[in-house]
Amino acid sequence: MPEICSKCGLPNDICVCGEIGKEQQKIKVRLETRKWGREVTIIDGITDGNDLDKLATKLKTYCACGGTNKNSQIMLQGDHRDKVKTFLVKQGYPQENFEIQ
Repeated sequence: MPEICSKCGLPNDICVCGEIGKEQQKIKVRLETRKWGREVTIIDGITDGNDLDKLATKLKTYCACGGTNKNSQIMLQGDHRDKVKTFLVKQGYPQENFEIQ
């Protein structure tokens, strides 16, 4: 007997909670200049609490940079706005939900 998702009530094999959650998020990607002219790319609006750590690690690997995640934001060292959008679209986030500044 398959396990049942507690959110949607469907079996875990066909559960769509993750996909629905991705479609409802408005993601803001912006560039900030910090002390001594350092650029930092900030990704805000992703509400997957447990997956935020994994997503930050994957983004740092994909962009080949350092970074961190705190206060529900992912911060990457350098200007990676285009790479971040490309990566997140490949992960299943809709392209219409992005706001790049």
